[in-house]
Amino acid sequence: MSTEDTRTAPDERTPSASRGEPAPAATAPRPAPTPGYRAVFAVREFRVVFGAHLLSLLGVVVSEIALTVLVYELTRSPLLSALTFALGFLPYLVGGTLLAGVADRHPPRRVLVVCDLVCAACVALMVLPATPVAGLLVLRCVVAAVAPVFNGTRMATLADILGEGDLFVLGRSLLRIVSQSALLTGFAVGGLLLTVVAPRGAIAITAATFLASALLLRLGTRKRPARGAVKTAVGGGNLALLRDRRIRALMLMFWVPPLFAVVPEALAAPYADQAGVSTAALGLLMCALPVGTIAGELFAGSALGPATRSRLVHPLVLLGVLPYLLYLVQPGAALAGFALAVAGLTGAYTLGLDAWFVAAVPEDRRGRAMTLMTAGMMTAQGVGMAGAGLAAEFLPVHLVVAATGVLGTLSLVAVVLEVRATEVRDGADRHVTSG
Repeated sequence: MSTEDTRTAPDERTPSASRGEPAPAATAPRPAPTPGYRAVFAVREFRVVFGAHLLSLLGVVVSEIALTVLVYELTRSPLLSALTFALGFLPYLVGGTLLAGVADRHPPRRVLVVCDLVCAACVALMVLPATPVAGLLVLRCVVAAVAPVFNGTRMATLADILGEGDLFVLGRSLLRIVSQSALLTGFAVGGLLLTVVAPRGAIAITAATFLASALLLRLGTRKRPARGAVKTAVGGGNLALLRDRRIRALMLMFWVPPLFAVVPEALAAPYADQAGVSTAALGLLMCALPVGTIAGELFAGSALGPATRSRLVHPLVLLGVLPYLLYLVQPGAALAGFALAVAGLTGAYTLGLDAWFVAAVPEDRRGRAMTLMTAGMMTAQGVGMAGAGLAAEFLPVHLVVAATGVLGTLSLVAVVLEVRATEVRDGADRHVTSG
């Protein structure tokens, strides 16, 4: 970004000064405008990454629903069908911890392209009629294990493409908005696709999307060197990263909110049954949170400046699950949907948090840190969904969601206090700011 210099040069004279009249007061420099989403799309390399993200996301979403249908057709087992979907979360922890160092030890473009090619190969094997159900589940795990490495490397590469300032924050926001939108439209597209092609045919289409993504990244992004070639023992680099109090606190702020935020979505179907509402109302409950999240991100990214977004991080985090307390009164679909939409709006805190995180992590460990952060977020969502289901076995659904509002807020208070402590001083001799 460029700023306009409004200072007057020493040898310049205003007309009033030349006549001996008092010179007018100096005009204060005008602050540089916030770049906005349009400035992000003006960067050619980002447009390539964005297009590849759309293709990869389409491949993941369609393959998830198609593979779930295929496994059910082959086994007629609801358990195995549900397990196929759940395997999209579980391997994130394994891939994100064991493979996190890959993101920094190898050139980022190579990592991204290889990840796409691995996914394309896995889904191509799923298409083969000879692949048994156990093989399908293993291949699903491989795709899920590769995902955090791909996502973490892509996030770190965004900082290379857009810099570490506000363009990076807005670029991350755009990718998140697309991902949230996939929750609203992706499964509908997959369902429509399955009405015209068989599950294996739909999976074959996703192989093409992964290949197209790999081609885009290979031809449309610059070759950059590896950030850090130092090899460490498995898990050792992660522990070294987490020993930094500032980074650890920011990781927690990424991980803890999703742990509680997913509870109403996980229990939407049983809550709709408990409240006796229609399937259309169930759709409202499923869509309200992502709609609120998209609206919050778009507003924060387009209307608020970096300083304001930074100031709002802590208040928005603390407000994140408080709307769930409305479930105490067993609200109808409209009021419950309103509570979820408001909770989604608070997700705008991630824009300010992204700026803090990229500033806190050393460049040579950025890929590892973002891979680990992504894996933790996905794992937290899986744990939150499982915990919500377990609690609902013993308590009414509305009480589980309301209790989440209480327990989640108390947990988030502890996280915010820890992050605030690192903003003042981290260790004996390291001063950290959040600006």
